[in-house]
Parts: sequence; structure tokens; C-alpha cells
Amino acid sequence: MRAEDVLPDQQNQGQFNGVTVRKGTVGAFLANARQWLDEASSDAERRSAERDIVDALPALHALGLFDILQVRDAKLRALVSTADA
Repeated sequence: MRAEDVLPDQQNQGQFNGVTVRKGTVGAFLANARQWLDEASSDAERRSAERDIVDALPALHALGLFDILQVRDAKLRALVSTADA
């Protein structure tokens, strides 16, 4: 399966397990995770990244991301599991 099979070019969001997921959600999660883990990030950048990570969790779970992949970083894994509870 290719990316365009999941969401065609002209489509920006889709329904997955009853949740609307925007195209780019996984990529944004990865960018925010990098920002959140980067020691050079400011407190404001880290807070913003954390808020965006938490907001994306319902969509990421609807996609089944964490059913297949495990977060390797312990701090990020704790954030994902705490915010998910």
C-alpha cells in the first residue's frame, strides 16, 4: 500500500476507526517529538510540542500507530502513556 492509497492527493483527511485524521498527523507527531526531546529547545517550544503531541494522540491511536510501533525514548513513552490514560 502506498500513501496515496490511504489518502489520495486531493484528500486532506480521512476517517479511521471513527476519528477524523488529517494528512500529516504522523509527520507532525515525529517533528513535535524531536522538538520536545531536543535539549536545545526552549521551555515554550517544549510546551507547545507537548500540547501538540497530546492533541494528536486520539488520531495516532485511531491509526493504530502504537499498536505497531513502540516509542523508544522513555520520557516520550511516559508522556504518550500518561496523556493516553
